Amino acid sequence: MEEKRELLLRAKNISIQFGGLRAVSDFNLELYQGELIGLIGPNGAGKTTVFNMLSGIYKPTEGAITFIGKNGQLQVISGKSPAQLNKIGIARTFQNIRLFNALTVADNVKIALHQSRGVNPFDVEFRTSRFRKDEKLMEEKVTHLLSLFHMDDKKDELAKNLPYGEQRKLEICRALASGPKLLLLDEPAAGMNGQETEELMKMISFIRKEFNLSVLLIEHDMKLVMGICERLLVLNYGRVIAEGLPSEIQKDPDVIKAYLGSEFEAEGGE
Repeated sequence: MEEKRELLLRAKNISIQFGGLRAVSDFNLELYQGELIGLIGPNGAGKTTVFNMLSGIYKPTEGAITFIGKNGQLQVISGKSPAQLNKIGIARTFQNIRLFNALTVADNVKIALHQSRGVNPFDVEFRTSRFRKDEKLMEEKVTHLLSLFHMDDKKDELAKNLPYGEQRKLEICRALASGPKLLLLDEPAAGMNGQETEELMKMISFIRKEFNLSVLLIEHDMKLVMGICERLLVLNYGRVIAEGLPSEIQKDPDVIKAYLGSEFEAEGGE
């Protein structure tokens, strides 16, 4: 008997308007614990705008977003700041990599651990035993996270000196350092070659199980999307035009017309 998943996040009829432009209309999503869902659609469809509402960058003009936080309590999160949402268990990456380029790989990850630190300004100023113990714990956590991504040998390198694919991995590693329940990945395969994308698919599947995560991702690489997502939502002009299994979506005539194209259907979704 299949284990019943619990609801983690619900977006109900959320819309957002910028002046006279309605960028997203009546978007609905129910995301369950442990799910891996893809959000796809043509450029300008409103995908990143949805992410910006879910992660607190934008406040919906209409509708509500609720989330089961780390304390297990259901709460309305519409209008909360990105920092507040990160604290209760929502982390994200961006389409354009946003690392601290002048800091080391280790320091980029350590920054994300800040909210879990058990020290106060007095401990930091006077380098108390509690501070030293906390520093050691942080170093161990950073090393462990980087080792999962096979990047522990790069911990002292500057982030800007990493190859593009490893910068992507570092951004995901940093997002995981905050201990999220929900990870939002905005085009994680952007700019990657075929081998890097293949490795990314394996990594997303691995971290989902390793960290007991729910994942929502935006992606244009259909091989990645069809290969790892359990369910897909398709946006076009700010509205959901289809939702279902990848096998259903790739045959949906409205999706083919708006986004995938007849070539995708003819090639069996490859």
